[in-house]
Amino acid sequence: MSADLKKQAAAAALDFVEPGMRLGIGTGSTADEFTRLLGAKVAGGFDVVGVPTSERTAALARSLGIRLATLDELPELDLTIDGADEIGPALALIKGGGGAHLREKIVAAASARMVVIADASKVVETLGAFPLPIEVNAFGLRSTTLKIEKAAAALGLSGALVKRVRADGSDFVTDGGHLILDASFRRIPDPMSLARALVDIPGVVEHGLFLGIATAAVVARADGIDVLTP
Repeated sequence: MSADLKKQAAAAALDFVEPGMRLGIGTGSTADEFTRLLGAKVAGGFDVVGVPTSERTAALARSLGIRLATLDELPELDLTIDGADEIGPALALIKGGGGAHLREKIVAAASARMVVIADASKVVETLGAFPLPIEVNAFGLRSTTLKIEKAAAALGLSGALVKRVRADGSDFVTDGGHLILDASFRRIPDPMSLARALVDIPGVVEHGLFLGIATAAVVARADGIDVLTP
């Protein structure tokens, strides 16, 4: 996604934000563009209070003067704006490329609406080309991995489960202190069944399938903006 298209999608999503809103603020490069644009409006006197979905987003928002609160302080939100790694039919999403999908899902679920910002390359007919992030507890990692493999196989899915690492080779650890397995299933024709199967595995903390959560997607194309609904 070009920087220009990211800005276009973010700017269009800003139209959904009204003064006084309790706003969930997402994580990722496109969400960063939205946060910067929101910061510029706040600097001009626009008043909102944001609940960030990651420590990274919190730091950026704070540096821009956006008033922040925790989800405990504001347990019900009006709107969340966030990016996505894939957007499938009925606005089913894969998220978590940035490793913040647990907090992103909690914040989105606490919101009356969730608007996704992306470019046209993120819109797919079937989810799965982007590896599905599965957040797991470090304890019993091998056992949890085997259970995920068996659950996937029962649904006709196969592909490598790779523990995410940082550039220096160290484990990628989420803000919640967990590890991530990236599952390269390639195609997930029945995301709901996979989501249910993953939730049933004790070592799985959360997964990057966002189903029935997004209420709209603002998609930037070279020739303009599309707003998709479920």
